[in-house]
Amino acid sequence: MQGYIGIDIWVGFKVEPVLKVENVDKIYDMGGEIQVTALKNINFEVKKGDFVSITGHSGSGKTTLLHVVSALLRPSAGEVYITGHPISKMDDSELAVVRGSNIGFVFQSFNLIPRLTALENVMLPLWFQGVPKKERIEIATKILAEVGLEGRMSHRPGELSGGQKQRVAIARALAVDPDIIVADEPTGNLDSASGATILELIDKLNIDKGKTILIVTHERYVAERAQKIIHIKDGEIERTEITSKGKKDEKIRRDYK
Repeated sequence: MQGYIGIDIWVGFKVEPVLKVENVDKIYDMGGEIQVTALKNINFEVKKGDFVSITGHSGSGKTTLLHVVSALLRPSAGEVYITGHPISKMDDSELAVVRGSNIGFVFQSFNLIPRLTALENVMLPLWFQGVPKKERIEIATKILAEVGLEGRMSHRPGELSGGQKQRVAIARALAVDPDIIVADEPTGNLDSASGATILELIDKLNIDKGKTILIVTHERYVAERAQKIIHIKDGEIERTEITSKGKKDEKIRRDYK
């Protein structure tokens, strides 16, 4: 096998997308009669095992889009389906459940809790899910070892390098075994060597673990790690680009069939 290229390829039937965005607008009410349109008529879908990047200049709407499709923000119009479920039909508590169980978040600023150890930070989403303490420890220990931090589990964020903090953040995102991992500029606060390590780890999660990845970046070399690049300009999809990696995967699909 040449890596994970989508479960539908191996079992021979069409799989519903894990993420589907239909005619989505996002408008911010700035008070009075002032409104700012951040997103306009966004349409795309992401299937299980896909690796998609969203790119554009600062202010293009790419981070707003990531927040909308990951249920951190509600769209002003249109619909977002996560594992087939429309988020517009959900109340706040239901959205919190979706975010907690279906989506793993990786942020540029890490968002780790300073007073907690690496192990405790990774255990935290499992605590919210009601997982017993012994099981939380076992899961967090295993995942931290998988990201190469078996010797740093008792260290707090202030005692870790930027690259190590981001690996803790990725381990935390993986703790609940989510359907989708969303990453907002995951290498933005890292030096080039640490950034390369994080990108290799994300690649491995996609290829070896079959994780669905959605990543926002303004860096071309980061975007090209994906199979597909969605280019955002002024809140709209300017174009969608299939990368060389994506073309290779398409060839594998055709050859397999």
